[in-house]
Amino acid sequence: MNSASVAERPAPVSEKKPKYMLCEGNEAAALGVALARPDMVALYPITPQSSLVEHLAKLVADGRMDADVVEAEGEHSVLSVLQGATLAGGRTYTATCGPGLAFMFEPYFRTAGMRLPMVMTIVTRDGITPQSVWGGHQDAMTVREVGWVQIYCESVQEVLDTTVMAFKIAEHHDVMLPVNVCLDGNYLSYGSARIEMPEQAEVDAFMGGKDVNWHVALDPLRPMAVDPMTGNASGSGPATFVRYRKGQCRGMQNALKVIEEVHADWGRRIGRHYAPLVEEYRLDDADFALLTLGSMTGAAKDAVDEARAAGRRIGLIKIKTFSPFPIDALQRALRNVKALGVVDRSVAFRWNCGPMFQETLGVLYRLDRHLPAQSFIGGLAGADITVEHFHRVINDTEALMQQPERIYHEPVWLNEKD
Repeated sequence: MNSASVAERPAPVSEKKPKYMLCEGNEAAALGVALARPDMVALYPITPQSSLVEHLAKLVADGRMDADVVEAEGEHSVLSVLQGATLAGGRTYTATCGPGLAFMFEPYFRTAGMRLPMVMTIVTRDGITPQSVWGGHQDAMTVREVGWVQIYCESVQEVLDTTVMAFKIAEHHDVMLPVNVCLDGNYLSYGSARIEMPEQAEVDAFMGGKDVNWHVALDPLRPMAVDPMTGNASGSGPATFVRYRKGQCRGMQNALKVIEEVHADWGRRIGRHYAPLVEEYRLDDADFALLTLGSMTGAAKDAVDEARAAGRRIGLIKIKTFSPFPIDALQRALRNVKALGVVDRSVAFRWNCGPMFQETLGVLYRLDRHLPAQSFIGGLAGADITVEHFHRVINDTEALMQQPERIYHEPVWLNEKD
């Protein structure tokens, strides 16, 4: 018998009748927030995030979520308000995208620097010029180095479950960093699917006691300065700054293990399991593979299945946790493949490729062998990435095995002639 006491063991998955409902991705995010019992939410609507705000407001109005709701005059104020609430020990949440994320950049940067365990949904959206209100990953990718954990979702069910888990990840004492749950604008935000709702008691047991800001909670009886200037007069300013930056980096790396632990605990308690960092699909005997992110993965898996049925040894790797980048997990996933096609829904302008491909180049450097790879860019401004597009990716990637010295030349633009 295990030496752990019965009280320490996770509750078994219940035999109750499942509770199903049909909802869009934005509603699933709102339901996940309500299950996590936040103290305060502050929001400002912006396409394609707007219905998420509406769903949260309705949950509060219907008495299904007990939280203070702040309707601020803009996204900069939204995040500034929540910084104060988080510093006072409150569990907080917001959501935004595109220009809203750009408008809140100053407090967005400070939230990570102050180690505030906030959760924010980014309903991902492409750039605003040429004018677009449609889905893409450009907004989230643009802020990938600011210090927030970033987790991407493939399905509506995964949006709900990951939103709950995000609070536990952010508040873990070894992490204490804000978390972005990224869901694809249009395809997940407005796409409806059947989900299974966990019971509130199950989520309460999973979350445990609330301990949001144990290290620096504001207290009127214990005044303190928050985010003071690190002066250089005594020479200690740079050392203090380095200590904070080093701590941030340590928290980000700690998040990799915590994300795995939280996903495992969710699976034991709720019965739904997700690959926390990197998902390997039909990869065991694959000669070559695709690398995907977000909702495009469903079409990619269909294309892989069709190629497998035709006798081609193709597999797929899905990145779920993008920040911190899962270097070791991705390196293990690439251990046997001979060529790689990386599909991005955004652009890394400086490198003339996709951002995920740019990150993957660093992992390829760590391999003890050369691996030819190609950057593919698709789905910009809400364009669809179809099974047919992925068949082109499969064909081009398979051809790389005949060019073992090649990394990439130009990116392949999948929707250029659609």
